This record gives sequence, structure tokens and C-alpha cells, in this order.
Amino acid sequence: MNSPLFDSAGHAYQQTRMAQWDKVARMRDSWRGWGGSYHKRLKEVYRFLVSPGQRVLEIGSGYGELLAAVQPARGLGVDFSSEMVDRAITRHPELEFIHADAHDLSFLRETFDVIILSDLVNDAWDVQRVLEQIHPLCTPQTRLIINVYSNLWEPVLNVAQAVRLAAPMLEQNWLTTSDLRGMLTLAGFETIRDWREILLPLPIPLLAGFCNRFLVRLPLFRELALANFIIARPAPLFFSPHFSRSIPKGQGKWGETEGGEPSVSVVIAARNESGNINAIFERTPQMGRATEIIFVEGHSRDDTYAAIEREIAARATLRQAQGNAPSRLLRQSGIGKADAIRAGFDAATGDILMILDADLTVPPEDLPRFYEALRSGRGEFINGVRLVYPMEKQAMRWLNFLGNKFFSWAFTSLLGQPIKDTLCGTKVLWKKDYERIAAGRSYFGDFDPFGDFDLIFGAAKLNLKIVDLPIRYRERTYGTTNISRWKHGTLLMRMVWYAARRIKFV
Repeated sequence: MNSPLFDSAGHAYQQTRMAQWDKVARMRDSWRGWGGSYHKRLKEVYRFLVSPGQRVLEIGSGYGELLAAVQPARGLGVDFSSEMVDRAITRHPELEFIHADAHDLSFLRETFDVIILSDLVNDAWDVQRVLEQIHPLCTPQTRLIINVYSNLWEPVLNVAQAVRLAAPMLEQNWLTTSDLRGMLTLAGFETIRDWREILLPLPIPLLAGFCNRFLVRLPLFRELALANFIIARPAPLFFSPHFSRSIPKGQGKWGETEGGEPSVSVVIAARNESGNINAIFERTPQMGRATEIIFVEGHSRDDTYAAIEREIAARATLRQAQGNAPSRLLRQSGIGKADAIRAGFDAATGDILMILDADLTVPPEDLPRFYEALRSGRGEFINGVRLVYPMEKQAMRWLNFLGNKFFSWAFTSLLGQPIKDTLCGTKVLWKKDYERIAAGRSYFGDFDPFGDFDLIFGAAKLNLKIVDLPIRYRERTYGTTNISRWKHGTLLMRMVWYAARRIKFV
């Protein structure tokens, strides 16, 4: 059950969840909460969506009640709780149930007409990985159906759990439909539609039916619904290492160059980060045809510059043997992260440009996801997002978190594309697009000390496809942040107004 795809934090997360759902399975043998009405309505919705006699896979199948309700010709349930699987096998011998983790479905060698993820993704460690695992199980006609709790109901469900009306849950991801649409895109799916269901999850005669069948369809009321639904299908053209499709004659993969795979430049602005330099080299993966690492050192008070020099010299032979470009070190002439990133981008030789923060709060191991999202054409500007998954306790202070949420809403409204996290340091784009952004920088002016907004505004101005890519944000293990909460927060407010004038109201 332990997957090599997980780091230690992921292993601990999964083991805790398994134990929790085993406990819930045993508890439900003699306990019934308020969930009966909710699950009854779910069955009604799925019976409407799924015609009888199809090949159906449910991931996170629990007791198997929902899978049985859609009357499949071939029904397969997968759940990582052995206690749930044992009870499902007893209750529904006509169906098949397997004890396995949704993060690794490589053992399955068949395809399905319908794949169901009911109340699963809010509890998963790596939702994008789960969705990628599903793709090889699809035909072009497969329909993926997902439902999740609305985050509006989080306090209500917390109270219900406290008084034992609802089964206990551990901390949830609380994904929005926008989050899920973005993850589906990254995993190679195309959203067909999304909507809301279940306004009153209580067994009140007449009133429950009226609310859940009629009132929930009306404006305002539908915003208060408990369940968000999405139906998706495999994207017509999807090229991924996880799923193989035939490529039309004469049509190559996105991002191919004359040398085959594109090359990559990882640019790192480093100021007072001496303790992280070795880990950056150790953990940054090789991507594409070749990967170069460019450090721009920014007037550090510690020995960051010397540490980078030592590591570059020590690793030069190995990197050359791997076919990578030599690592490079620049001494920043100006000040601020934006100035450092621009210097690194100008010096970069790769086809793809990546920003990696030297504090390693975004794991370097996640960079291949950004590479694949850009190279495959699923997006033209890939923006890291820290605000989807729960964070490690010291990763971001509470006021910073609230500020990021506000600016996410503001810039999404202003730019017309979803931007959930404006200040995540990891951003990836094609060098040719960066050169276009740099050429048009005079439209906005030199206003951004971070560099994030210069890139986001430029990408929006060029009508590039911006895609959010959720990552697990980690605690800093060395040094202190260079961000000033109040000073930079005030500057961000100015940027909101600036964007309104230069992009929204033109």
C-alpha cells in the first residue's frame, strides 16, 4: 500500500486516512447519522446520470451502495479502506471490490464507460495524480463524474460531526469547482458541465424533495447547495506519459523543437539561502532535452554566493555526463526579486523558463508537472497555487493566507482567467512568450518588485492560456522570508487598482 510516489509526509497522510476510514466502517455497523438522506439523494442523481448496463468504476467506493444503485453490467469498486472493502463484498457479491489506493491504479488493465469519484477528491493527498491514474482506463466515450462537498458547508458539517450526526472526517482539501476544472485540464480531461445539487440533506417529507429537486435549480439558492458536480470526458487530443493516443499524421506534440524535447532553464533568485543550495541541486530533476540551473545571487549577508560556487564546481562533471547545460551563477546588479528573475531569464538558453524559489517551500520534485502542463499545450503560462491543499503549519501565516485569498479573487475578476494564487513563486512559460512579455513591458511600466505580476499581467495582455497548478506548500527549513507583510500588502492593493485601469477598464 506504500507507494514510492509519496514522500514521508504523503505516506503519513495516507496511513492516517486509511485508519480513519477503517474506524468509520466499524462505527457504521451500529450507528446511523444524518447522512442517509444525503446518500439517498446522491443515488437518485447518479441513477439519472448513469444508464443501467454500463461498465462502471467507482474510486472510493465505500460500502458499494452507490455503485450498486446505478445497476452496472460490470461494476468495480476501489477503496483504500480494507474494512470498507470487506463490507462491500458481503453486501454486494454481484460486484467486484478491490483494496487499493487511488494514487496507483496501474494494476487495472480495462476500460470503463463511467468512472465515479463521489466525495473522494476532498480527502486525497494528490488529486492531480489520482486523475492522471484514471486516464488509461478511459475510452474517448468515457464519462468521469465527480461530486464534492461545497466549502460553504464546512462549518455546518463540522458541527454535525461534533454532535455525532455525521461521520467524522479529517482535514479536507475543500476544492472548488474552479479548482477541479483546472486539475481536470492538467490531467487531460475536458469539463462538459458542472452544477450543484442537494439543498436540504435532511429527511423532511415534502420539503426535502421540493428543495432538492426544484429550489436548488434557482439562482441564489443553487449557490447554497451542499454538493458540487462535474462531468468530464478525456480531452480529444491529449499527449501524456501516463496515456498513449495515436497522433494524427503530420501533427507532433506541443513544444517539440528541432532537437526533439524542449530544453529547460530553472532560474533561482537566491538571497541569504546558503543552507538550501545543496538541496536545490540534489532535488531539482532533469527535464526535457537538457536542464540548466541559473542562480542569481542578490547581495546576501551569508555565504550564499560561495556555496553556489562550490556546488557548481563539485557537480560540473556529473551534469555534463547527464547531457545538461552547465549550471550558472550571476551576481545581481539591481535589487528585488523581479530584477533577479529578469536577469536570469535574459541569460537563459532553454526553450522553457521556470522560476523556483530558493527557500524550497515549493518542492523541486514538482517541476516536471509544470513542464508537462506547458509542453503538452494544456496551458501557455503555468501558475503554481499554494492555496488548494492544506499547508504545513508554519508554511504561511494566517494573515498572509487571507491576503492571498483576497488577491486571488481580485485578480481573477480583473484578468478574466482564474488566478487562485498570485504570489506563488513557481511560474513556468515558454521563453518565446517571455520575450513577447518583456517587449511589451512599457505598457505596464516597471512597477513590480516581485516579478509575479509583471508576468501575470503580461500573459493576460497577450491572451495566453493561464493554468493554475496546485502544489503542496512546505515549511521553510532554513532562513527567514524576505516578504514584508504590510509594506508589500499595500503595494499589492496598488497593483489591483493598476490592473483595473490597465486591463479591466480600457
